[in-house]
Amino acid sequence: MRLDQCLAEVFPDYSRSKLQTWIRAGRVLVDGEVMKGREKLDGGEEIELDAEAERVIEYAAQEIPLDIKYEDASLLIVNKPAGLVVHPAVGNWDGTLVNALLNHAPQLETLPRAGIVHRIDKDTSGLLMVAKTLQAHNSLVEQLQERTIHREYLALVKGWMTAGGTVNAPIGRHPVDRKRNAVRRDGKEAITHYRLEQRFKRHTLIRCKLETGRTHQIRVHMAHINYPLVGDPVYGGRFQMPADCGPALAEALRNFKRQALHAAKLGLEHPETGDYCEWEQELPEDMANLIKLLGENELDQA
Repeated sequence: MRLDQCLAEVFPDYSRSKLQTWIRAGRVLVDGEVMKGREKLDGGEEIELDAEAERVIEYAAQEIPLDIKYEDASLLIVNKPAGLVVHPAVGNWDGTLVNALLNHAPQLETLPRAGIVHRIDKDTSGLLMVAKTLQAHNSLVEQLQERTIHREYLALVKGWMTAGGTVNAPIGRHPVDRKRNAVRRDGKEAITHYRLEQRFKRHTLIRCKLETGRTHQIRVHMAHINYPLVGDPVYGGRFQMPADCGPALAEALRNFKRQALHAAKLGLEHPETGDYCEWEQELPEDMANLIKLLGENELDQA
């Protein structure tokens, strides 16, 4: 068996790419000697792996409050508020969730993306998982790839839905606007299941379950079936005030400047114990208030 293949079996907690990096860096010794990954072993050799953590994140730690729902030695579950960018990028090099995580747990500087294995948009609120060890990071990435992570979102959409369903439509970059995504034939597979939670005259609260995790997936899919998210500045279309709208609801709708989307439930297999764990997070105040006003408005109009 080749050395790199053997390492993948002997050290399954580490990704193949990381093991290859360590082989090239001379961190793997076979009977005290450095070997190349493609070299073959006979069996019975002693393998020594120097898996000491390396700093891979260069961003600064910043004292930013975190709403932590769960934490242990290998896993962190955070409730991200709307408006907080997850990862530093052009226009947002600091003040992000990554900066906050590095302040809370400095050892995350040794993990790719500070342990973050999936993102939610800046203006989406809710639950997000963070790995605290390289083994946990590898486990969560594998679970995402195998589609065993359970993710449910609450979304308030424009229009009166009659029933739930599934949107199975590939997503790729918009052909003209590169900052947007769109349903397109040559895109990557994207599947969103949705069911009704609460219906109003001209809006519907739905619960979406992601089978895949494409960028802006729920926002793109709901707009594709003509039920765009309330407040979505990219896919929501031109703002139109609904008819029979009381002053309180009108003000709330006019001032709701983000997509009405919340990561409400997250379930996964714990990287260390293998037990299934699940967390739920109630709606943030702005979405909860908007839904309350929608209900009150209908009572006023009755």
